[in-house]
Amino acid sequence: MLDAATYTPRLKADFNTRIRAAMKEEFGYKNEMMIPKLDKIVLNMGIGEAVKDTKKVKSAEADMTAIAGQKAVITKAKNSIAGFRVREEMPLGVKVTLRGDRMYEFLDRLITIALPRVRDFRGVKGTSFDGRGNYAMGIKEHIVFPEIDFDKVDEVWGMDVIICTTARTDAEAKALLKLFNMPFNS
Repeated sequence: MLDAATYTPRLKADFNTRIRAAMKEEFGYKNEMMIPKLDKIVLNMGIGEAVKDTKKVKSAEADMTAIAGQKAVITKAKNSIAGFRVREEMPLGVKVTLRGDRMYEFLDRLITIALPRVRDFRGVKGTSFDGRGNYAMGIKEHIVFPEIDFDKVDEVWGMDVIICTTARTDAEAKALLKLFNMPFNS
């Protein structure tokens, strides 16, 4: 059995030993604190069908909680929009913010298990950075994660994955994610 006090996620240990040194060498940082690192990973699932059936949000919340290993938060509409039949405070989606060890564990599962299970996968887009060192990507089917039992899924949803880093530029963030073995196609 793993002891929680001594257990370190594989990617976190790899970051502390190999990746920090590689980033310092590549970009010539003078101070250890200048080396970019992962800040957080935000997972988001928008459930458009929730307007007709609010039970779908509960199902999505359970799936997101299983994927993240942390309780998901239900997101609600801020304003009423009559054209979309949305009322204020109506539940429309779920989100999770991962930090620390859970963040590294999720990134490890994403890169090594989930992305290779995506149909016709040819890598993730290398241009989806926001200019401040954060990377965003979408996954069309949440069932690529091993925590989801395919037979019990009533609906397949897409999800957004936003990886926030402390890098100041996109080049630094891309180099950091490449060292984590993120499969960029360009």
